[in-house]
Amino acid sequence: MSELVNTIATGVWNPILFLLILGGVFFFFYSRLIPYKHFGHAVAILRGKFHNPNDPGQITPYQALSTALASTVGMGNIAGVAAAISLGGPGALFWMWVTAFVGMSTNYFTSTLSVMFRGKDSEGSIQGGPMYVIREALGKKWQPLAILFCLCAMIGCLPIFQANQLTQVIIGISITDPDLKAASFTILGAEINTLKFAIGFTLMIISGIVIIGGIQRIGVWAGKMVPLMIVIYFGLVVTILLLNASQVPHYMGLIFSEAFNANYYNLDCNPALGGALGGLIVLGVRRASFSNEAGIGTAPMALGASQSAEPIREGLVSMLSPAIDTLLVCTLTGLTILVTGVWESTIDNCSPEGATLTASAMEMGLGSVGKYLLLLCAFFFAITSLFSYSYYGNKAMSFLAGVKAGTYYNYFYLITIVLGAILSMQDVMNIIDIAYALMALPTMISGFLLAPKVLEESRSYFQRMKKEGKL
Repeated sequence: MSELVNTIATGVWNPILFLLILGGVFFFFYSRLIPYKHFGHAVAILRGKFHNPNDPGQITPYQALSTALASTVGMGNIAGVAAAISLGGPGALFWMWVTAFVGMSTNYFTSTLSVMFRGKDSEGSIQGGPMYVIREALGKKWQPLAILFCLCAMIGCLPIFQANQLTQVIIGISITDPDLKAASFTILGAEINTLKFAIGFTLMIISGIVIIGGIQRIGVWAGKMVPLMIVIYFGLVVTILLLNASQVPHYMGLIFSEAFNANYYNLDCNPALGGALGGLIVLGVRRASFSNEAGIGTAPMALGASQSAEPIREGLVSMLSPAIDTLLVCTLTGLTILVTGVWESTIDNCSPEGATLTASAMEMGLGSVGKYLLLLCAFFFAITSLFSYSYYGNKAMSFLAGVKAGTYYNYFYLITIVLGAILSMQDVMNIIDIAYALMALPTMISGFLLAPKVLEESRSYFQRMKKEGKL
């Protein structure tokens, strides 16, 4: 079964790879670089300079970005980039960068549309996201795309990866007793690790306290926890890089050279279309897309809830997400893994190493205190991801079957936290990858069709801002 799921995931991602990369390149040039020119304005918006609490929406722009970052700056930054380097070597990080850079344009267009074409749910509340963009802007004949997005979001936004990797980190770092690690019990003929089940159950309870409160409570918690976790993690990895500063230039060069040589990509373990280089590119794009979600459609759902009467502002705020997530946080994680040398032990290993590899790098760089600080960061990363992903799945279910059905989805979502804790990492990654890939189709197609409207709105907005002296 695992081989079948892996084959399906690879087959689905090959065309989606070109859709995300070439689509991002299209948005990059079609935008005339407008969003990149106004990066400072985006930061000012994020700081609340233009916020009006009376504008339509449910949460502030800062809380909206925090909610988006809570899902993107998560276990993908600890485990995702580690898995990429484990399977493809230093060159994988380069293709993650490329995906993130063009993904900034993709987020600008898709999140702007999410505010331009907001709709109402079954209870009359204003909502945004690719499914509402499709319904409100493209009409009934495109409704199957909206349904496809929602069905895939309900699977792709399940918390199984985050729960899986946090459980792995907790056990790997804090549990030393081999008998305790091996303890298990049986349900319906299936052997379940007792420790993993207990951790998963605890995470379910903690998450449930926040998730049942809805997007307002999620936004408040994300707004408080996201800055804290980024600061702690940033300090941790920068300390290691400073201690190994002499190695940084070498590995920066290796990242660029190996991006095209792919000497560390193991074709025997991971056969790929286009050989080792093709496999490396696919690997980098898949891991970056999982980490920063540009083009997938989750950020537009979060930004669609922002209190704003100016769609362009939310597009600019959303543009910051791939920059913070991949260009900053993933890069720091990747360099930490490289400069400490722990990645070299994974070159001939056909099973990807995720959070455990990052934990090894932290311990190598800072001693035992490093892995415990990573445990703290991993807990914050995973918990905030669990909060925000529930909102995305709930929103998708609410679109399909009404707000009441979305409430029932929350309970299903919480149960899958326990399932994620006890499943294998490879199966978890592939299941999420398949759903994520299919979510990109409606998001990108609607973005292409409606791109002229975003460009028109961009020109109008920035002309007004210049006249009002706000640029």
